[in-house]
Order: sequence, then structure tokens, then C-alpha cells
Amino acid sequence: MEPTPDKLPSKELLEERHSFPCPYTFKVIGEADEGFQARIKECVQRELRTNIEPPSSVRETKGGRHQSVTVEPTCPDADSVLRLYAELRKVDGVMFLF
Repeated sequence: MEPTPDKLPSKELLEERHSFPCPYTFKVIGEADEGFQARIKECVQRELRTNIEPPSSVRETKGGRHQSVTVEPTCPDADSVLRLYAELRKVDGVMFLF
């Protein structure tokens, strides 16, 4: 399943509202499976070129079919936030991203 199109903030808006580098919260919803959270964190680490595991949490839907992963890496600049949105969309199992 292809993730839904998301309305991304502009680079200008990100720079206006955040003092980079800073933590930035991504919420990713996808199919519940053992590796979903790990794939999200690996994507963030790969894109930010860090070995530091970002803070994250997971919530599972009542029926257990989907997971919501909240991940809050420290992003060096607005461009890194926009690149992460693009890369997270490509992670297997992602349905929604905001």
C-alpha cells in the first residue's frame, strides 16, 4: 500500500517555527508487525547519519492491525526534516505520516 500524500510544511515555515538543531516529532502509522518500529528508527538513523537511536514510542490499535510510531530525532536543519519525510514514506508498511 502506498502511503497517503501528506501536506508537508515548507522549509520557510520549519525555519520560522523551529530553532535548528532541535528535536522534531514524526508520527508514522502503518501495519503492525515486529519490525515496523525498527524500520522507522533505522530510516531516521540512516538519513541523519547517526548511530544514536532516536527517542520513540509505539501504540497499537485496539484490534492490533496497525501501529503508531512516534519518533523524535534531533534534526540539524529544515532540509533534514523534509528529507526524512521523503525517506519515511518509502519504509515498508507505512500508511500515514505526519
